[in-house]
Amino acid sequence: MTTLTLLPGVYRPAADTRLLADALAAEVIAPGSAVLDVGTGSGVLALLAARRGAAVTAVDVSRQAVRTARMNARRNRLPVRVEHADATDCVPGGRFDLVLSNPPYVPAPRARGAGRALAWDAGPDGRAVIDELCGRAAGWLRPGGALLLVHSALCGAATTVELLRDQGLSARVVRRADIPWGPVLSARRAWLTRQGLADAHATRERLVVIRAAPYPPAARSAGGSR
Repeated sequence: MTTLTLLPGVYRPAADTRLLADALAAEVIAPGSAVLDVGTGSGVLALLAARRGAAVTAVDVSRQAVRTARMNARRNRLPVRVEHADATDCVPGGRFDLVLSNPPYVPAPRARGAGRALAWDAGPDGRAVIDELCGRAAGWLRPGGALLLVHSALCGAATTVELLRDQGLSARVVRRADIPWGPVLSARRAWLTRQGLADAHATRERLVVIRAAPYPPAARSAGGSR
C-alpha cells in the first residue's frame, strides 16, 4: 500500500491520476527500467513505478510538490529522485524506458496558473504544456520506450496523437473515462462555452490516456509511419 501525505497547495490524486495509474499497470517494467514522471505532484505515480523496481526520476514546477514527493518517497522507503523543473523546459538527462505525465490541461484565460492552479491551468486551449511535451517526448525515449500522457478531451486528443506522430512516434488513445465536471470546470463554464470548448449544458468530461512509442526499426525502414 502506498502512503501519501499532501502539503498545502499540492494536487490531490484524482480521476486522471487513477486512469494514468491504470495504464501504467498495463506496462511491462523490467527491474532497473528508467522512468521519468513529468509533473509528479504528490509523487504517487513515481512511487507506483518505483515499487515495481524502476529507477525513477520525478520532476515538478511546484516546489511544494517537490517537497511532497520527496517526503512521500522517504515515507514509503522508495528510491525516487525528485527534482524541481518545469515540464516545458525539463532536461532530466539521459533517455527513459517509460515517461509518465499528468500535465496541466484545463483551458484557462491565463497562459499558466499560479499557486494551486499550476497543477491545472494551461492557456486558452489547455495545450500550453501538452504541446511542449509532444515536442520533447521523442528525445526522452529509448528504443522500445513509451510515453503515457493523460489529459482532457477538451484539449483535443486527436491533436495530441497527430503531434506525437509528427515527431516520429506511434500514438493512440489507450484509456478513456467519462467523469462528472469538477469545481474548476464548473466555475468557468460560461467562459468555456464562449470559447467553443464546451456545451453550455455539459455535465461530464472525457479523460484520455495517450500512449506513444518509437516505431521499431523494421517499421521505419519500411516507410510505415501511421
